[in-house]
Amino acid sequence: MRDFIQDNTDQIINTSICLAAFFILRYSTAKAIRKIGKIGDINKVRTKLIVKYASIALTAIGVFVISYIWRVDFKDLGLIFSSVFAVIGVALFASWSILSNITAGVILFFAFPFKIGDRIKILDGDFSEEVDILDIKAYHIYLKNDKGELLTYPNNLLLQKGVVIINKEADDFGEGDFI
Repeated sequence: MRDFIQDNTDQIINTSICLAAFFILRYSTAKAIRKIGKIGDINKVRTKLIVKYASIALTAIGVFVISYIWRVDFKDLGLIFSSVFAVIGVALFASWSILSNITAGVILFFAFPFKIGDRIKILDGDFSEEVDILDIKAYHIYLKNDKGELLTYPNNLLLQKGVVIINKEADDFGEGDFI
């Protein structure tokens, strides 16, 4: 054990620094996202979801950095990674719309042009009625029309189509102001 520690002192120190930086960065990122969510008056569940996405991304980066610190031979891992990425690539291509909906959900979180409780009209040929936003999830948005029907609409289409905000829940813009 002493031989291992003596032979790998630099890697152990660098790994410790990397882990400390990872936890500090993860904490500060989560805090910043929660603050953005609070400022934008965004649902706490959505905020937690975005914090989770950021944590997963930081973990992947941390694993890559620690692998580099320990000088993992990527040539040996190349076959494994290429096989795994081939399977993932096929799966992601098959579920491309799911990924685009998740990405759109993240964009909607940070842009927050509308929020739960707002009344909107989506300018879509197939769907053009006024609806109320009940909830915004990672993949889709829950809407309620005047008939009381619950509708789901994909997040990626929400970014692709024009959206008219009829009225804001808290009337953030005041009367006569344009969005």
